[in-house]
Amino acid sequence: MKVLLLKDAKEDNCGQDPYIRELAVYGLEATLIPVLSFEFLSLPSFSEKLSHPEGYGGLIFTSPRSVEALELCLEKDSKTEVWEKSLKEKWNAKSVYVVGNATASLVSKIGLDAEGESSGNAEKLAEYICSREPSTLPLLFPCGTLKGDTLPKMLKDKGIPMESINVYKTVPHPGIQENLNSYYSKQGIPASITFFSPSGLKFSLEHIQELSGDSIDQIKIIAIGPSTARALATSGLPVSYTAESPTPQALAVGIRKVLQSHCC
Repeated sequence: MKVLLLKDAKEDNCGQDPYIRELAVYGLEATLIPVLSFEFLSLPSFSEKLSHPEGYGGLIFTSPRSVEALELCLEKDSKTEVWEKSLKEKWNAKSVYVVGNATASLVSKIGLDAEGESSGNAEKLAEYICSREPSTLPLLFPCGTLKGDTLPKMLKDKGIPMESINVYKTVPHPGIQENLNSYYSKQGIPASITFFSPSGLKFSLEHIQELSGDSIDQIKIIAIGPSTARALATSGLPVSYTAESPTPQALAVGIRKVLQSHCC
C-alpha cells in the first residue's frame, strides 16, 4: 500500500530515511514530501544568552530546528572553541530537556546530555519537567514563532520560570504544490496521509483536498501528536490514528493497524 508522509527526508547512518525503512518492514510504500521550510531569527541574541549559562536553569529543545539554531550560533561565533571547553561543561551541569529521539540525537552531537527524549510531544515533556526538582533560574526555550501554548502554560502553572526566544519561523516549502501534483499524477490517491505538525497541515491541506477530491474521505488520516490531531479535527478531517511519539516505529505500527482494520 502507498502512504504519503508530509515531512522532509532525513538519511540515517544507513543512508536511508528511517521512516521509509520502517514502513517497508510492514509492507508499506512510503513517499516523503516536505511541506515546511525554515528561516532562522535572532541568532545574535540567542548566542548572547548561550554565553551566560549562569543565568539559566537549563535548556528546552522541542524541535530539531531549535538545535540547528544553536549550531548556527556556534558556527558564526568565533568563540566556538570556548564553547567546547567551557560553556559546554557549564550547560551540561544543568538540565537539557528535549522532545523526541531526533532532537536528542542533534543535542548529543553538539556535546550536550539530553533528557526527556522519550516524551513524544511538548505536553509530555512539560509533565516530565514538572516532575523534576525545579530550578529558581528560568529555563531557556529557543523555539519557533508558531510554538504552541501548552508547554509554557503548564510550566507557568507549576511556577517553573521559563524564558523563550524565537529562533526560527516556519514558512511553506516552495515545492509543495509541484511535488504533490507529481505524486498524485504518478502514484494516485494514497491509502494514508500523515501530517507531522499543525503548520504542515496549514500549508498543504488545500492542495491535498483539491487533488484528492471526493476520495479524501477514503484516505486514512494520521497525526503525529495531539496538537496536530486537534488541528486536523478543527479543519474537519477525521483522524484515524494519532502517534503519541514522533518515531518511525510508532507511526508504522499505527498506519498498519489502521489500514488492516480498513481492509477487514
